Amino acid sequence: MSEKKHSPKQLALFKVHFKNGDISHMADTFRKLHPADQAKLFEELDSKAQLSLLQPLEIEEVADIFDELDDEETLEAAKDLSLPYLAQILDDMDPDEAADLLGDLSAHKMRRALSLMEETSDVLPLLHYPDETAGGRMTTEYLSLDQNTSAKEAIQFLRKSSPPTDIPYYLFVVDEARKLIGVTGLRELVCAEPQDAIAAIVDKDVISILATSDQEQAARLMQHYDLSALPVIDRENTLLGVISHDDILDVMEDEATEDIYRLASVSDTALEPNSALFKQLSGRLPWLLLNTITALFGSWIISNFEDLFIQVAVLAFFQSIVAAQGGNAASQNVAMIVRGLALGEMDTKKIWPVLFRQLAVSLTLGLIIGGLVGVGVGFWQGNLYLGLVLSLALLGNMLVAGVVGTLTPVMLQVLGYDPALASTVLVTALTDSLGFLIFLSLAQAFLPLIQQYI
Repeated sequence: MSEKKHSPKQLALFKVHFKNGDISHMADTFRKLHPADQAKLFEELDSKAQLSLLQPLEIEEVADIFDELDDEETLEAAKDLSLPYLAQILDDMDPDEAADLLGDLSAHKMRRALSLMEETSDVLPLLHYPDETAGGRMTTEYLSLDQNTSAKEAIQFLRKSSPPTDIPYYLFVVDEARKLIGVTGLRELVCAEPQDAIAAIVDKDVISILATSDQEQAARLMQHYDLSALPVIDRENTLLGVISHDDILDVMEDEATEDIYRLASVSDTALEPNSALFKQLSGRLPWLLLNTITALFGSWIISNFEDLFIQVAVLAFFQSIVAAQGGNAASQNVAMIVRGLALGEMDTKKIWPVLFRQLAVSLTLGLIIGGLVGVGVGFWQGNLYLGLVLSLALLGNMLVAGVVGTLTPVMLQVLGYDPALASTVLVTALTDSLGFLIFLSLAQAFLPLIQQYI
């Protein structure tokens, strides 16, 4: 890939040519931009302008742009291209990016595009794995050496192959059946004697991952062991491909986006502020409807204490404090537990020590916040029993928040669901409803004492 420099002047010049409709000069200026800037500008153009820009560009240049685009943007740019032209672009794209684009096409278009491509051997193996797996993230563009190769032969191989500059310089060593034996590096290769066999300088303690493993596990491995590339194998230890550092950054971004969206009860992680109306509705409406149902359940609980509000109307002013504090405390627990599960720092089979610790924290928080609020409200309203009820209710709901916020993500993980789904709708519904129930039940029990000060 080209190592062009970023230039604000060139960016400004491109926009001038675009505004004037000067496609030829626009393309010339576009070529001088860094590929990342090219992709960013390309995304901002409408479909007609994108097609006009692609026409004067070489196939290799278009492939570089497509390699930089997000999957959705690449699919959008490719939909209006003729299949013979698209096949040429796919031949020049990075194998993993080409496989992603082919996988997003309709079955008919994918088969036609593959039949028109000149070279599919690097792409076809990648189509067997879902996008969210290690196999779906790997590339077949990597460096491997036979264990019987000498250091001199290996260096000659590297000179002849001229690998792309964005491939990490790990050299994976395999046997005749392409079973992964180990890994070595350029430094070890250069320092070895010319006649030394690669098997003599290989590190056999190599970290690898199964192609069927989740991409998040691959990200954790690369982060934990500080790897620039991670070999992907099958169950027979055959080397299938490699996940590079730039691919794993995409994984971390995708996983972070997924957790943020699901913590906010948005089911479609591809949603953006400018996404189509129907797409936004399908991603957000179901959870809002569920939230409406749970809110109605909370209202039903309150309705059972209608007589209590008639007798002590001031209770209505303070019930939201209990529910809000419980919901906030539970959200804090959920955030910590989800993060621990995502990073592999927590074992669902060893949840009890974590639960007891969170109960101790919730008890302490409840005593502090409940005490402060209870004393403050007691003096403010001139009703110490009202303050006591509020204090006890806050303490009780803090304990509920500790249990619910800790166990709900764990239960979802055990059941095979994303623990981030434990957020606002499920957890808030429980803490709100139980908070109302605790507060109003205590108020009913202390009603005679509260009424003495009214």
